[in-house]
Amino acid sequence: MPSVSTVSLPDGVRLHVEEHGDPSSPLTVVLLHGWTLDARLWRRQVADLPALMGAPLRILAFDLRGHGHSTACPRTTTTLAQLADDLHAVLRERVPEGKVVLAGHSMGGMTIMEYAHRHATEFTERVAGVALMCTTAEGTTHTTYGLAPGVARIVRTLELTGAALLARSGPWRLHRPMMPVLSPGIRFFGFGRTADPAAVRLTLGMISKARLATIGGFRPWFEEQHRVDALVHMAKLPSAVLVGGQDRLTPSNCADTIVGALPGAEHVICPDAGHMLPLECPDEVTGAIARVCQRASGVPTIPPRTGQRLRRRTRGEATAEAA
Repeated sequence: MPSVSTVSLPDGVRLHVEEHGDPSSPLTVVLLHGWTLDARLWRRQVADLPALMGAPLRILAFDLRGHGHSTACPRTTTTLAQLADDLHAVLRERVPEGKVVLAGHSMGGMTIMEYAHRHATEFTERVAGVALMCTTAEGTTHTTYGLAPGVARIVRTLELTGAALLARSGPWRLHRPMMPVLSPGIRFFGFGRTADPAAVRLTLGMISKARLATIGGFRPWFEEQHRVDALVHMAKLPSAVLVGGQDRLTPSNCADTIVGALPGAEHVICPDAGHMLPLECPDEVTGAIARVCQRASGVPTIPPRTGQRLRRRTRGEATAEAA
């Protein structure tokens, strides 16, 4: 069972934090979930990572403000900058010593980049490795929702209009009864060619826990995000960049930009998967995080799993293929 605690922030928000594994481990993996989700996204990684590592490991996962079991937050604080400051506060309180590996999915990955930008000195001193999956350093530049450009523009306009309305809806979860109706859309935008019904149900459950003002408040910041420059702080770290080949929200172009800025990154492509990679390809995600941890710790690296669902490239191999 996890050790559960709360981190209280200056604006009164309380973050729900779960800690697993060996508290005396010199290395802590910190897991950051994506927009509208919560720490349950990482249930397979939490369960499998210690055994795969074969060494003491501490894992910390927390619900971002307004998500999951964390409390509601003021509308003015639903920004990527605030999430970076929240991560800073969690590390200061719950991981005051030792090195950390940061793993982020979607908005969680954006939070890591924003943290590197806003707290560059601390990032350099504390972070020993990063795993970025289904995320972007360029906002919605490459997002087409898997649709024709004209249709994508209409969808984006409707999405932003809806987000503006939700941002003014307060800390309520009025969408919970509607989740079965929204299921086909979640399935289309969140998953790839196939989807485990249990994974879809879990995703719907996580979205139903996010507050309406949180959902709407964070969405406009994805348009503004541009943190390619922050990747310089990660360039010499052990790193992994993962993407689903069928990701309609952060497609492979997003990962390509990040890999281009991280020369030593392991680039993992799961061809049949979509945006919900920790649920769709849990073994590949866990393995990539484990390899980052092993490189950060200086222990022998586990070879990547082979099979139809995984294609692994270094930057040099990708360049050779393009040539």
